[in-house]
Amino acid sequence: MTKIERGFALKISLIMTTRMLGLFMIFPIFSVYADHYESVTPLYIGLAIGAYGLTQAFFQIPFGYLSDKYGRKPLLVLGLVIFFIGSIVAANATDIYQVVAGRALQGAGAISAVLMAFLADYVSEEERPKANAFVGVQIGMAFMLALLLGPIIGHQFGISGMFWIIAALSIVALIIVTTLPNAKPIKQYKLSVANLKKILTTDLLRLDFSIFALHLILTSSFIAIPIFLVDNNILSIQDNWQIYLPIIMLSFLGMIPMIIVATKYQKTKTVFLLSIFILAFSQILFYKSELNYTTFFVILTLFFIAFNALEALLPSLIAKTASSSKRGLAMGFYSSSQFFGAFVGGVIGGWIYNNFGLNSVFLFTTFTAIIWWLIALSMRTEKH
Repeated sequence: MTKIERGFALKISLIMTTRMLGLFMIFPIFSVYADHYESVTPLYIGLAIGAYGLTQAFFQIPFGYLSDKYGRKPLLVLGLVIFFIGSIVAANATDIYQVVAGRALQGAGAISAVLMAFLADYVSEEERPKANAFVGVQIGMAFMLALLLGPIIGHQFGISGMFWIIAALSIVALIIVTTLPNAKPIKQYKLSVANLKKILTTDLLRLDFSIFALHLILTSSFIAIPIFLVDNNILSIQDNWQIYLPIIMLSFLGMIPMIIVATKYQKTKTVFLLSIFILAFSQILFYKSELNYTTFFVILTLFFIAFNALEALLPSLIAKTASSSKRGLAMGFYSSSQFFGAFVGGVIGGWIYNNFGLNSVFLFTTFTAIIWWLIALSMRTEKH
């Protein structure tokens, strides 16, 4: 990439990272700390974790379409302001219903599709896979950083203090947005059934389901994982970062050769299927294994190697399916699928926890991963 392209990709990834950090930071602690609120049940714990996904899914397509029509920058500003308001609502919550409302408002600032379309506008087609993979890795890093910071901030400042810090992060993202140029496609189009049919190709729908399944598994798993850590006396909640830090480092090292094989040697389908298999394998191990520090460490490392590889590969794959004039709309469908997966994972994971026990959550995620692997078998193979 050129110097300008690298700088633009860095700014987009920083906006994405600060925002995703705000959404993910409650993941490693909320199911343990939720007793702080009134009217808490396992179902509402899952809903609070995943509520942002429903509103994200609903608003990604309108945000993407409007950014094609009116420009990327105004929609980024609007989305981050809404995210800020949602963070303030959650920070002042006294019962679980207010937390759910705040998380839903956070999600209503649905700018992920706009950011990915903005990136594609300013990076050449030849370098776009690198740029998308770079941003995908930053999303993975944001989640990893959330795993490290969440337990520490939650212990020091409580859940309310965490939401105030998340609100501050949205202001940082807004400042970065002010340094970006405005942009919108030269060619405009109407939101019609005919144009939607052009977007909803089989290849795109397969990728939409992939990101849906990935974030469903992530959200469901992190209803159970923090509780497993505490209940099995592996680590206290405020010390969770001590196990997450080495796992993060090892998982990124494990991901790098997979990305090299996928991109340099054009073996994306092979790496994609292998990553889904590893993800499914980690979930069945969580269900079957007697958890101690060593087994937990190994299983979660496998999980994040697969998660990081998939999170890095999917954005570059989706960019290949979308024309420039409809890129915002296509990214909107993709991002809607991602966040709807997070919502469904939170709700169904919480419902399974409430009715069948915590361990059964991993049967659900294993089944989802198997279905995903079977669908991914029909992916096209790259030609040299």
